[in-house]
Amino acid sequence: MSSKPTHRAFVVSTPKKDGEKGIWREVGAVWPHKNGKGFDVVLHEGISVHGRIVCTEPKKDEDKE
Repeated sequence: MSSKPTHRAFVVSTPKKDGEKGIWREVGAVWPHKNGKGFDVVLHEGISVHGRIVCTEPKKDEDKE
């Protein structure tokens, strides 16, 4: 794995009503495989995860952290 993840992993809750947005909770980080054919998803310790997981690139201001 490279030293910095390329994406962040979020669990997105399903909205209960039409027009509501889901709640996004960061649950981990994502690193691409060296061969480019997959990813490793590393979840934060001590969390329970169920539902939809979305992986996104970090926002520009998060890259600097």
